[in-house]
Amino acid sequence: MAAECIMVQGTMSGAGKSLLTAALCRIFLQDGLRVAPFKSQNMALNSYVTPDGLEIGRAQAMQAEAAGLECDVRMNPILLKPSSEMGSQVIVNGEVRGQYSAKEYFQLKKSLIPDILSAYRSLSEENDVIVIEGAGSPAEINLREDDIVNMGLAELVNAPVLLAGDIDRGGVFAQLYGTVALLRPEERKRLAGLVINKFRGDLGLLQPGLRQIEELTQLPVIGVVPFLHVDLDEEDSLAPMLSSRERHGEIDIAVVRLPHISNFTDFAPLCDHPSLGLRFADRRGQLGSPDLVILPGTKNTMGDLLWLRSTGLEQEILALAAQGVPVLGICGGFQMLGTELQDPKGVERQGSLQGLGLLPCRTVFTERKTRTRASGTGLCEPLAGTALEGYEIHMGTTESYASSAFCRFSDGREDGAAEGLVFGTYLHGLFDSAHSVNSLAAWLGTRKGISVSASVTESRSAYRQKQYDILADAVRASLNIDKIYQAMEAYHH
Repeated sequence: MAAECIMVQGTMSGAGKSLLTAALCRIFLQDGLRVAPFKSQNMALNSYVTPDGLEIGRAQAMQAEAAGLECDVRMNPILLKPSSEMGSQVIVNGEVRGQYSAKEYFQLKKSLIPDILSAYRSLSEENDVIVIEGAGSPAEINLREDDIVNMGLAELVNAPVLLAGDIDRGGVFAQLYGTVALLRPEERKRLAGLVINKFRGDLGLLQPGLRQIEELTQLPVIGVVPFLHVDLDEEDSLAPMLSSRERHGEIDIAVVRLPHISNFTDFAPLCDHPSLGLRFADRRGQLGSPDLVILPGTKNTMGDLLWLRSTGLEQEILALAAQGVPVLGICGGFQMLGTELQDPKGVERQGSLQGLGLLPCRTVFTERKTRTRASGTGLCEPLAGTALEGYEIHMGTTESYASSAFCRFSDGREDGAAEGLVFGTYLHGLFDSAHSVNSLAAWLGTRKGISVSASVTESRSAYRQKQYDILADAVRASLNIDKIYQAMEAYHH
């Protein structure tokens, strides 16, 4: 029998849809139901690898974990990874379909409806509830035709909809009223209620506004969710996410904020260690005198390398490396550290570029995308002998002539390169274990001449499980969950 469903849409990107979806997944799991998340189309640079080597949005992997499930490509059948202002890599059912301009994708997307419905129906047969996340706003009237992610999808799968607005940005009543007003009459009928998200302050002062918005829209306010300080991965709000990751510490780690930075969730675990400080730099002079420089992953390695060069940050990184400051490159950052990047088939921009030259490596971009989970052991400082676990998502292969690889995987493959105090690896998530964070902190502390006695004792996975319960408890206390169950039942047939 097909699952019941509820859909979370928002008045804008960043309204909190991802976390509300995760919260509902956890709530239904706590209530003893089999539940799965679903987002038909996601645009994000943070992605994750499923156990069978397919690629989905990071938020759906997070929501699956909240639902007590291993992530599955059916939870996010279409993933768009922006590689420029006007184009994205299109991934369908976890596999790269190609590089498309916005106009080309708009013409393509209607043909992807069978893939969306196949994924949804398959998940629906295995679960009691599907929690669906929309994207952006349903009131983008210029994009209403052939919509496959908001009200168009709600119609396809017959889902009731919760509409969430972000009060923290201001103008929440205008957001909600304007969105409802721009919907077609048949779309408005699908709205089960309104949710005001990210509220700070005295709820009593909000009550007159709640009554008036209910009168204006003829829709109930299902609840007011407070601004929650939970530490979970979101993907749509890059700037708030990065700023929330910054913290001061005895040991200063500077991450270069590349224009197309991807998988910046790699650095969240570093904030768990009391001695480690983390900050992001995207302008000349911001790097300062850190204890470690990290070049992160990117969806546009060659383009971001040119940006690094034009901003003067390349020269600053080279100067710091010459002074003995350790430099770590992850994925695209690793590729930049080499001597040369070649793109004979135009995967990124075609042609070749000189790298930073800090590692004796050469990268050739190919049309084949590597997607795999991996585990192994560090072969060099700062993680020598440390058990590592993570995943690879990258285009291209790198040939290394370095004196050491960064790590050796359990299948015998060697990954990355190390030369002096410069390190590179393709392994995302390498700091998700407490051991790797502690090893890095101890190594950097020794280099700085300070004692690092504190340590991280809890794995990132165990930490996230607690965060899901905190999130679910707060949202359950804020929303009228009975009304949500009633809305799902009314649409279930």
